[in-house]
Amino acid sequence: MSPSSPLWSLARLTGAAVAAGTVVAAIALPTVGGTGSLFVSATEMLDLKPAQLEEPPLAQTSVVYDAEGNRIAQFYAENRKEVRLDQIADVMKTAIVAIEDYRFYEHGALDLEGTARALAKNLSSGGIAQGGSSITQQYVKQVLLNSADTEEGKNKALEASYARKLKELRYAMGVEEKYSKDEILRRYLNIAYFGAGANGVEAAARRFFGVPAADLNLAQAATLAGAVQNPNRTDPALGKQSRALLLERRNVVLDRMAQLGRITPDQAARAKAAKLGYKGVEAPNGCQASRYPYFCEYVRHELLTNPAFGRTERARKQRFARGGLKISTTLDPKAQRAAETAIRKHVFASDHPVAAEALVEPGTGEIKAMAASRPYGRSAKRNEISYNPVADKRHGGLIGFQAGSTFKTFTLITALAQGMKIDDGISVTNAYTAPGYASFKNCKGQNMGIPSWTVTNDEGSPGFKTLATGTWGSVNTFFMALEQRVGLCETVQTAKSLGIRRADEGPLQEYETFTLGINEMDPVTVATAYAAVAARGTYCAPMVITKVTEASTGRATSYEPSCRKALDPEVADATAHVLSGVFTKGTMRGVGGIGRPAAGKTGTTDGYATAWFAGFTPDLAGAVSLGDPRGSQRYKLTGVTIGGRTFGAVAGASVPGPIWKDTMMAALKDVPAADFTPVNTARFGGCGQSCAPPRDDRPDQNQDLNQDQGQDQGQDRPADTEG
Repeated sequence: MSPSSPLWSLARLTGAAVAAGTVVAAIALPTVGGTGSLFVSATEMLDLKPAQLEEPPLAQTSVVYDAEGNRIAQFYAENRKEVRLDQIADVMKTAIVAIEDYRFYEHGALDLEGTARALAKNLSSGGIAQGGSSITQQYVKQVLLNSADTEEGKNKALEASYARKLKELRYAMGVEEKYSKDEILRRYLNIAYFGAGANGVEAAARRFFGVPAADLNLAQAATLAGAVQNPNRTDPALGKQSRALLLERRNVVLDRMAQLGRITPDQAARAKAAKLGYKGVEAPNGCQASRYPYFCEYVRHELLTNPAFGRTERARKQRFARGGLKISTTLDPKAQRAAETAIRKHVFASDHPVAAEALVEPGTGEIKAMAASRPYGRSAKRNEISYNPVADKRHGGLIGFQAGSTFKTFTLITALAQGMKIDDGISVTNAYTAPGYASFKNCKGQNMGIPSWTVTNDEGSPGFKTLATGTWGSVNTFFMALEQRVGLCETVQTAKSLGIRRADEGPLQEYETFTLGINEMDPVTVATAYAAVAARGTYCAPMVITKVTEASTGRATSYEPSCRKALDPEVADATAHVLSGVFTKGTMRGVGGIGRPAAGKTGTTDGYATAWFAGFTPDLAGAVSLGDPRGSQRYKLTGVTIGGRTFGAVAGASVPGPIWKDTMMAALKDVPAADFTPVNTARFGGCGQSCAPPRDDRPDQNQDLNQDQGQDQGQDRPADTEG
C-alpha cells in the first residue's frame, strides 16, 4: 500500500485515533450509483464508540430423559449444543482462525489490513463486494441475525450497507472490551452455521462426521472451517455438487494453514488426499423420532400448556424450542417395556381397533408408562396414528372412548362413603326403569330420570345384589338402582374428586347412565383415578416432569407431586377390598390374578363399542382401552380379529384385561408384593357374602341397550352392557 494512497491515510488516521476506547477515522466510502466520486468526504469524521450488544441465549436442543437418565427424545428450533472452548479440538480453532481472521489474536475489533483490502475491492466494484470482517464482527452479525424474530429483522441484519457495517463495528468494539479473545472465539464457534442444519461446531461435528467437536481431525476441522463462508452453497446434504464445492473449500483452508505455518506442507497434502468423509448423521427432532412417542407427546404438550413452565404460551414455546432444556421425566423403562410387550402380544399394529395403556404410581401420580398398539406418525401408512390415544386432548389426544363399567367404581365409592356396608344391597330385576323424572338429579339440580328409558341385563340375574356381588357381576340394573339411592350428582362429585374429566375437555355428561360409563375417557385419567383408590384416597394429578435444567444458567427446577385427600382412607380400603374380588369371583376370574394383591374393574360399553380394564396394586395402577379410531359406535368390537384371534364380541375381560395382567406381572417382577390395608369390618361389615362366591358368579355377559330411547330424548345415552 503506497504512503500516498487514500487507504494509507485511512489506516494512519484510524491507527492514530485508537485511544481511550474511541475510534475517530476518516472513512472513505464509495458513492452509491456513481463512478466519478470515490469518497463521500476525506475530512468527515465519524465518532465510533463501543456499544453494548444484547446477546440473548443461543437456541439449543432440549433433551428429554427417562427416570433412569436415558435420552428418549430431543427438540430444537436450531440443532445446536453449546460447548466450552476446551471441548473443541485445537486444530478446529486453528483452522477457523487461519481462514477467517488469521490476525484475530493480534488486532482489536477492526482489522485494519483486512478492512483496507476489502475497501479497495469495494471501491473498484462500486459497492460492497467484500466484507473484511473480523471474527468478532462476524460474531456480532450472527448475534443480530439470531436475535431477529421477523423476516424484516433478519433482512436488516444481513443488508449490504455501510450503516450496518458501522453499527457492527461499534458492537464489535464493545464485545472486545467485554470478553477475552478465547471467549469471543468460543462464542463464534457456537453460534456459526455450518450447513446441513447444523448450528455451532458441536452439532456440525456430529452431523458431518459423527464425532464430538473435541475429536475432530485436521481434514474434518478444515472442512468445517471452510463451510462457514457460504454454508448454503457448500451444504453437503444437498448432493454431489455441493460436496464437491465443500471439498474444494476444505483444500483452500488446508493450503492457507500451511501458508501461515500452522501445519506443514506434508500434513496439508495428506489431509487433502483424504475423502470428504461426510456421514450425514441424523439429528432426530420431535416425538416421531422418539422410541416412546406417546409419552414424549404427553411431555411436549405439558411443557407447552402448563403455566408452571412459562406464564404465556409464547414464553413456553420459546423456552422449549430454544432453551436447551434438560427435562427429567417419570418414565420407567421397565414398566414401559412391560406395557409395550403386553399390547403387542394381544393387539397387532395392523388391527383396526387400537389398544392404549397408561401406568400410574399411586401416591405420586407419576406416569410410568404410556403405550399403544399402533406406531405414531404422520405418514400415509394405514397403521400409523397422528394423535395420542393414551392421553386427553390437552396432551395430544382426541375424544377418547366411553369408559363403560369402570365408572361403576365411583358409584360403589359413593355408597360406601354414605355409610352402606359391603353386604348391604338392593333387590333388582333384569330391567331397570327410572321411577320418575325426579329420581335422578344432576349437579345443576335438573331432573335426569327418564321413565321410558330401560336398562337391562343379559339373560337375567335378578335377585338381591350386595355392593360386593353387584360389583363382581357388574350388574347394570343394580348400579342404576344404587346410583338412584346414593344420588347422581353425588356420584359425579366422587368421580370429579378423583380427577375424572372428559378426554375432549368438554363438561361431563351427567345423565342417569353416568354410572354405566357414557363419558369418553383416556387411559391416563382413568388410571390416575384408580391410583387414588390404591393410595388410600390420596389423589395425585398426573405427573410426567420431575426436573428441568436450563442450559444457559445451569439452574435446575424440581417439581413435586400435586396431591390432595379425595376419599376417606377407610372408604378407599373397602373399595379395594370389593374390587379385589373381581379377579376371583367376578368378571376377571377367567383371566385370573397376577400373583399378588390386586383390584380392578372391567368395562364394556353399549353394543361392544369399546372395552376397558382398570386396576391397581398398592404399587402401580393401570388402565387399558380398546376401540376403533374410525368411530367406535360405527365400528364396534363384534366379529373382529384382534391379535390374530377372532372374537364374536370383545368385552373388558377379553383383551384389555389380559393386557393389564401381563403388563402388571412384568412391570412388578422383582418388586416385593404389598398388601392392601384390611377393610374396617366394624364400619363396613364382616366378610359375609363378600368372601363367598356370589350366586351370580359368571363372566361378563353383554347386552345391547335401547339406545334409540335416549336419542328420542335428544341425547345419546349408551350404557354399559356387562350386567
